[in-house]
Amino acid sequence: MSTVAIILARGGSKGIPRKNIIDFCGKPLLAWTIEQCINAKGIDSVWVSSDSEEILSIGESYGAKRIVRDSILANDVATSESGWLHAIDYIEAKIGKIELVIAPQVTSPVRNSSDIENGIEAFKKNQYDSLFSCSVAEDIYFWERKGGGELESINYDWRNRKRRQDHSPQYIENGSFYIFLPEILRKHNNRFGGKIGMVEMEFWKMFEIDSIESLKLCESIMKSFILVQ
Repeated sequence: MSTVAIILARGGSKGIPRKNIIDFCGKPLLAWTIEQCINAKGIDSVWVSSDSEEILSIGESYGAKRIVRDSILANDVATSESGWLHAIDYIEAKIGKIELVIAPQVTSPVRNSSDIENGIEAFKKNQYDSLFSCSVAEDIYFWERKGGGELESINYDWRNRKRRQDHSPQYIENGSFYIFLPEILRKHNNRFGGKIGMVEMEFWKMFEIDSIESLKLCESIMKSFILVQ
């Protein structure tokens, strides 16, 4: 049985054209996630699933194996779960049973291979069934607008506002990567199920690229904190 990284990278994108392969710090955006997974200890193979021949070719040039995904599994309403399920079936038909799936997000490139390694270690040590990467949210107060227009605080009581140091830690699911057992995904059709765990990453690693502004922000963070190491 093997541990595989499955990277979903469809060709379409509403926010930024060809987003998954846009230039990011001198390489196609997809390349960073592939290389991080290849360099992470504990991952046996890295696979890119896409409906785009261009993306698949770029993925192969950086060391990933290809999975051709049908366009119906890569449209705007298709879930990540459907893409992962298709990929798992394809990979198992090729190489045999998968023990563990690492599912990183292309648009969250601000990470180190060690973040993924920490996730794998935590998953195995604690015998989780599914796990997500997270960041600690400090001094973030959420509100929502109700149907009548009135506002209501979500994660704190505004009537009894505590000092920052009195708050218990709150964690944001940052979307950088997920880890799960294939049988959990098949049983629940969900990346989460069974015993759920999390692994913490630095707050500045939580930003996701979905606009030109966030692309420039992530490039600045990457150059300032990752590429100088």
